Amino acid sequence: MYVWPSTVSLRASVPRKITSPASTEVTKAVKVVKYTYVPLSDLKPGVVVNVYAVVTFFKQPFRTKGTDYCSTLKITDQSNQKVGCTIFCDKLEEHPKIFKMGDIIRLHRVKTQLFNGAISLLTSHGFSVVTFDGMVGSPVVPRTSSESFKFGEEDCQVVEALRTWAANQSLVPAQPCVPLSAVQPKTYFDLTCQLLAKAPVDSSCTLLKVWDGSKCPHPLLDVFVEPNTLEGCPTLSKDMANLTANVLVYDNHVEVARQFKPGSYLRIYNLHAVPGASRLPSNDSGQSDQTGHLGFHLHGGTSYGRGLRVLPEDSPDILDLKKILETFSESDINDSSMFEVWSTPPESFGVLTFFTVMTCDHTVEQVSLAEVKSRSPPQVFHVQVQLKSYQPQRLYQSLKLFCHKCKTIRDVPDDVTVEGLFSEAQKDVGPCNNGYWTLVLPLPREPPSESPSQTLTLLMSSQLMGNGKAQELIFLMGTCRIASAYSNIVPVTSPQGTMTPLDLSAPFLFRGTKRYYGCKQCSQLKVGESLGEGVEVWDEKSVADALGVQLLQYGLLMKLELQDGTGFLEALLWRDAESFFHVSAEDAAADQEAQDRVQETMDRLCPPGSSTAERPWMDLCLSAYTVEENGQRRACYQICHTGTRGTNPHTHPHATPRDT
Repeated sequence: MYVWPSTVSLRASVPRKITSPASTEVTKAVKVVKYTYVPLSDLKPGVVVNVYAVVTFFKQPFRTKGTDYCSTLKITDQSNQKVGCTIFCDKLEEHPKIFKMGDIIRLHRVKTQLFNGAISLLTSHGFSVVTFDGMVGSPVVPRTSSESFKFGEEDCQVVEALRTWAANQSLVPAQPCVPLSAVQPKTYFDLTCQLLAKAPVDSSCTLLKVWDGSKCPHPLLDVFVEPNTLEGCPTLSKDMANLTANVLVYDNHVEVARQFKPGSYLRIYNLHAVPGASRLPSNDSGQSDQTGHLGFHLHGGTSYGRGLRVLPEDSPDILDLKKILETFSESDINDSSMFEVWSTPPESFGVLTFFTVMTCDHTVEQVSLAEVKSRSPPQVFHVQVQLKSYQPQRLYQSLKLFCHKCKTIRDVPDDVTVEGLFSEAQKDVGPCNNGYWTLVLPLPREPPSESPSQTLTLLMSSQLMGNGKAQELIFLMGTCRIASAYSNIVPVTSPQGTMTPLDLSAPFLFRGTKRYYGCKQCSQLKVGESLGEGVEVWDEKSVADALGVQLLQYGLLMKLELQDGTGFLEALLWRDAESFFHVSAEDAAADQEAQDRVQETMDRLCPPGSSTAERPWMDLCLSAYTVEENGQRRACYQICHTGTRGTNPHTHPHATPRDT
């Protein structure tokens, strides 16, 4: 006989005694609800019943074409009658929390119906469900999302009786889950594991990096994803590489998998061990051939109970797993020098044609970027990273001018700016009356000037002419193209008849194709009669000293965004940029070939249009320091003691000079 309770809520079944307004006393009488459970063999169609049973098969909930979720299961009891059950609920958490075959289930208010000649169960109004672990001897702990449910000593006895009966009937596999150490190719199995990290691969696939503490006897497929998409901190040592399984979750399971948090314990049902996987979703171009390796796929659909779910921390199913994982000490898992499982491609991509080499003598361990950012400057680190992006994209903009005296950095003026400075200087040119200059040598203009009134004036030091060194240093008033036979050309103007070097925004010296600049703040310009006394060789330094100019040095300044499996970090390439590129910044300012070498290096580190998998890994030495801006101190990083090596299999010709 089935007894229909007025309500499942004890609170709602308590009658209230109405009292006078002055009285606040409420008398409560507890009504004991008695449930009757029907053996599965006694079910008749068309009635609402309560049942206790053992789960012999189940599918994880899946979304229907409507707004609710559906799960199906098969159950049995001591009557040996097998019954199917279909459950519809609006929310996932309202579905039965079934972790494995053999779990015990209690169903309240399910309706019987005749389908294909057999009795089946379907949820009805007021449906509720509670499940229990089916292992003999495990605690009888109800699993339910219901805030109020009845569970007493009689229920415990029913659960224990079903456990004992099921254990003697061989209804469930002796080993419901298979550890990685026992996995064989081409098999389907259930896996209990811990989630280390996850990442979306594409719209229909998600990668789960998991482990169960055992080592697979077969080489495992590695799946490389963009580090910025990886959630979690999968830092294991090289010796633990085969402890980590890369599970590719497809189609309808993606929505569930993307809700998981790293560190959670999972059970994956009907996982397929796929041998010889050689092509990976959305990663064909950058993935090496791993035809002899074992991959794990959770295919789409729900056939054979295929699916996955999170196991609670107190689940008896993960007690043994926790003990195994705890045998790996924190030092093994968190050792920052052992993050190569995810921060280096485990399979060779062919002969390395390009790489970086650290030239320092620091005896420090390699660390992750996450570890770098967690430590306080000043420190030196060794890291292994990839280049995510860099600035500036137009590499001529990386050329800078640096003053060693005042430590200022300025941009190198482009040709348009320099032309404007020269044009402006010509507006205030007058006759130069200095007696110690030999001057007024009219020179033909190339091309011929459209303004004949403009005169190009060449000035030479009388002292240098007397020493036979007239061509070693000349002063030019006006603008023109002049032969490289003139070693040092100083552009000047002569306001009020006095020869004066141009504003230091413009180059103060031309030497062949090279231009030299001075610091406005630190220079003290002078052009005197004693110019060049004691100078044996005229170069940019001696000319700067003679003119009172603080010479600016060329440098290459770039900002590189680095990445590994643990995070991102911006680092400057400045102090050791020339040794990194094997190019002089001064040469890069004047020579297109030197500029092309810098561009080719960046194209190899970050090929245009490439994915992360196609970019080489770099061993870098990083220097951490602090700077103060607006009263606030912050950590900065600079690449140092590192150079590039190798040959470039591809050329990147540039037919024309870069825009300036």
